[in-house]
Amino acid sequence: MSKYSPQDIEQSWYQKWEKNNYFAPSGNGESFSIAIPPPNVTGTLHMGHAFQHSIVDSLIRYQRMSGKNTLWQMGTDHAGIATQMLVTEQLAAQGIKPSDLGREAFVDKVWEWKEESGGTISKQLRRLGASLHWETERFTLDEGLSEAVLEVFVRLHEEGLIYRGKRLVNWDPVLKTSLSDLEVESKEEQGNLWHFKYPMVEDPNRFLIVATTRPETMLGDTAVAVNPDDERYKDLVGKEVMLPLADRPIPVIADHYVDMEFGTGCVKITPAHDFNDYDVGNRHDLPLINILNEDATLNDDVPEKYRGMDRFEARKAVIADLDALGLLEKIDDHTMAVPRGERSGVVVEPYLSDQWFVKIAPLAEPAIKAVEDGDIEFVPKNAENIYFAWMRNIQDWCISRQLWWGHRIPAWYDNDGNIYVARSEEEAREKHNLAPGLELKQDADVLDTWFSSALWTFSTLGWPEQTKELETFHSTDIMVTGHDIISLWVSRMIMMTLKFIGEVPFRKVYIHGLVTDANGQKMSKSKGNGLDPMDIIDGISLDDLVAKRTSNLMQPRMAERIEKATRKEYPEGIMAFGTDPLRFTFYSIASQTRSLRFDMKRVEGYRNFCNKLWNAANFVYGNISEHADELGSADVELSDIDRWIVSELQRTTAAIHLAMDTYRFDLASKALYEFVWDEFCDWYLELTKPILNSDAATDAQKRGTRQTLAKTLESILRLAHPFLPFITEELWQQMPTTVRDSGDTIMLQPYPPSIEENINIDAEAGIDWLKKVVTGVRNIRGEMDISPVKEVPVMFADGSAGDKARLEKYTQLLQFLVRPESLTWLDQGDAKPLAATALVGDMELLVPMAGLIDKDAELARLDKEIDRKQKDRARTEGKINNPNFVEKAPEDVVQKEREKLQDLDSALQKLQEQRASVAAI
Repeated sequence: MSKYSPQDIEQSWYQKWEKNNYFAPSGNGESFSIAIPPPNVTGTLHMGHAFQHSIVDSLIRYQRMSGKNTLWQMGTDHAGIATQMLVTEQLAAQGIKPSDLGREAFVDKVWEWKEESGGTISKQLRRLGASLHWETERFTLDEGLSEAVLEVFVRLHEEGLIYRGKRLVNWDPVLKTSLSDLEVESKEEQGNLWHFKYPMVEDPNRFLIVATTRPETMLGDTAVAVNPDDERYKDLVGKEVMLPLADRPIPVIADHYVDMEFGTGCVKITPAHDFNDYDVGNRHDLPLINILNEDATLNDDVPEKYRGMDRFEARKAVIADLDALGLLEKIDDHTMAVPRGERSGVVVEPYLSDQWFVKIAPLAEPAIKAVEDGDIEFVPKNAENIYFAWMRNIQDWCISRQLWWGHRIPAWYDNDGNIYVARSEEEAREKHNLAPGLELKQDADVLDTWFSSALWTFSTLGWPEQTKELETFHSTDIMVTGHDIISLWVSRMIMMTLKFIGEVPFRKVYIHGLVTDANGQKMSKSKGNGLDPMDIIDGISLDDLVAKRTSNLMQPRMAERIEKATRKEYPEGIMAFGTDPLRFTFYSIASQTRSLRFDMKRVEGYRNFCNKLWNAANFVYGNISEHADELGSADVELSDIDRWIVSELQRTTAAIHLAMDTYRFDLASKALYEFVWDEFCDWYLELTKPILNSDAATDAQKRGTRQTLAKTLESILRLAHPFLPFITEELWQQMPTTVRDSGDTIMLQPYPPSIEENINIDAEAGIDWLKKVVTGVRNIRGEMDISPVKEVPVMFADGSAGDKARLEKYTQLLQFLVRPESLTWLDQGDAKPLAATALVGDMELLVPMAGLIDKDAELARLDKEIDRKQKDRARTEGKINNPNFVEKAPEDVVQKEREKLQDLDSALQKLQEQRASVAAI
């Protein structure tokens, strides 16, 4: 076979798999299903996606090969805000506004875009090797899912669990729509804290000082709050202050929400523009004064001077006017979390608006119980704490969005404002017995994207119809997702599915950490440390990588910094590693921690691993190709090395099964890697050579070794397939059918079981002894700087009868692996020469040094190396003992210096021991 080149094999194999419908459920065996967290139709595959889908694909392939009737349900989300913004921007480039087209024509344009350009994420998932069932792909706005959404909305409304009301919501003044919490990004920014004086009504010379980061909202204040336990203000509770500029008296109220230790202990309460204040206002029955229009200009409920001003313009005016009145006490610099719309980037306002809500408490109670009772298990278990914290303090869910793209709310209004909810206008008229000529208008809002996503596991299987797919594959087995959407998606799926299906949506929830860069930093455009999985698979030039990382950055200095760092880190760009090495990297870091460090060096290492497997297969095929007809023969004799590798294979197989069944993908990949690289390639392949190339070995022994080579490799390929789908398929196809099944693809072969009776303790002990002897001699060569081609005498002292028997048994293998001048057994009482030594249990290995090295030259070399290490150690210790370095350097840099010091101490100890050994010759 030619050299390993993932670009030559990966896409062609995926096309064959999909063409032959190998991803479809088999129809046989116990069902196992996973519903993909639907990626946005506008989206592209980022590192988090690639990690998550690699994890799921390994599970699906593992279960498929384990005989399960598997379904990985594919689908995409219509992504209301993101998609509407994208198409709006494209139209703007043509000088067209959505309002120029009107709602219906604009929605048609979005559908056109979806059909032409909405498939990027699907193509990328194919490149990743995701074995999704494409034939049943769903879309949250397709006809079937739209029917499910209508049905759920109408039923919930009929039960009083959906209502329309005026509530405080996250409001984007550019998009002019409410936002979910997930669509709001809060980041720390530098700002100010303004302190204002509010005069008491009964004594204008006495003031209460309040502080705010949003001065313009004071025009909507309806109270000042103090803590009821605060002795400073007890006499003022129930009295009034005069709200400056508005000249409106507002009460002083007592509420435990107020922190006595913060500021002056007085808090302005603006119920219509702050979520916490809204709750305080409800408790004290305060009026809600909304001072903003939809575009965040000030409305007519403020003094005339400020009407029509933009909120930030009004902020400046309010500050200036209060200062002019002598009511500005002071201004502090202040770091605060500023909420911005994920899509628009503008500051989001808490805004009082008429919206549709789900009454959530009745749905939350059974959903909490399902996790408490173990019907749903979180992996790792501590992730359930996030779920419980959200669910036990859950608020009613705002489900309406002021957009055109999405599921339009199935509610109609007559001219008197009466609301009629139904599946269609026709049903609304019939259901409410409306007069034939009564004019009705449908609600202009659409549903929150998360509403349709909450129905995902059952709507994609055909509900509200009672389909065979729903019966077979629901409940799904596991949901793989991140910490960030436990509250906003996982919880809602649980609530909705329990309500409408009467069972849980999934039995387990695997929560993975955040994929970060190698230093543990979140990948982001501003940091310039992001990676595109497609660039790792296909490669990217340095100039293209720089352009990608610096495009659309508004700050030239930031772009310069990112370009410089990128050119330093990737001087030749990123080579095309292919999919399998990237996937294996993801499995290797898939520990149950909150952050998962992704290092390109790992990808390079696992590219080498794939190459090692490829070359091992070449070795095996080179030795079995002319003997394929003998590979099924029963006339074989297995050596200890054959029995040993079979035994190690069983232990590795058991370890991988355990790891996969407990979702420890890191341990599964580690077990596979260590067996393939260390045991199979580095030891077993070498140990077969003396048998296959020796005239002393019988034909039966050679047949046994060739058969073991072939069968072990074939098992390795099946074991590795869920993790490395492409290379394993390519290599498995080269395997003679006298060894493998005659099937068309490895992905439909049985996953190797662990067969306990194939574990051979004696063979393991024997080969373990052999490996330790070989390693001991090799270490002595390395430590004494003896050429690997120079023959050395090897002596064995203080050994047992078992050691002597093994020496006699494995002499041929030792002569091949160690290339000794001689192998000598020293009996009790025999004199030991001055020699370099190593221990194998209680037995001592000796390699006499006389004549092997130039003693004076070796001592000089060692003294020079010791001196270099001591100087390096002194420099490192000086850094660690320098308080300025420890205080100012990043923690990870300081830790690396501490680890370096430990390594230097260890190296110096070995050098001193080596010098003592040489000096004694």
